[in-house]
Amino acid sequence: MLITHDTGCALDTVVALVNSAPQDDGGSAVRGAEADSLTDLAALRAFVRNHEISDVGELTDEDLAAVRRVRGRFTEAFAGTGPAALAELINELVAAAGTTPRLTDHDGYDWHMHYFAPGASVADHLAADCGMALAFFVVAGEQERLRRCEAPDCRRAFVDLSRNRSRRYCDSRTCGNRLHVAAYRARRKEAAG
Repeated sequence: MLITHDTGCALDTVVALVNSAPQDDGGSAVRGAEADSLTDLAALRAFVRNHEISDVGELTDEDLAAVRRVRGRFTEAFAGTGPAALAELINELVAAAGTTPRLTDHDGYDWHMHYFAPGASVADHLAADCGMALAFFVVAGEQERLRRCEAPDCRRAFVDLSRNRSRRYCDSRTCGNRLHVAAYRARRKEAAG
């Protein structure tokens, strides 16, 4: 699946946004979910800076509340719903953001698309750009690439961009390796036993 640079950035942003919320897995401990990481304006400013979200003015408490609401909606996109439900969710987010597609070449980047209206709030910016990035997966029939980590103690979101759609863990070096080592030790114990 061909992913342009700006779509890749929007995908990274939506995954980070979804993963900034504590993960709900029915009550057991989840890796990386100790607390909400978007609790105040300083955290929102850091998120905007770290993800190089452009055209964002002075952030307010209303922006923080709106971003948290958008985050909740994007969380639904990684719930494994069918294409019709995902399309409806994306359509709602993008329409509410008042999208205005336009070409831009700001900050040293080549020409690329922005979907948010000039002067849009940070929440509308995220809803429009990230919503459009997810829309490409629905159009391509690839919505199953929007996943949650299969490690029992981790439910972090990720986008599976592997060629054969086989990625199971948010990070193979941590979650994947931890499970493989545990399985190996269990086999060794059983063989010795």
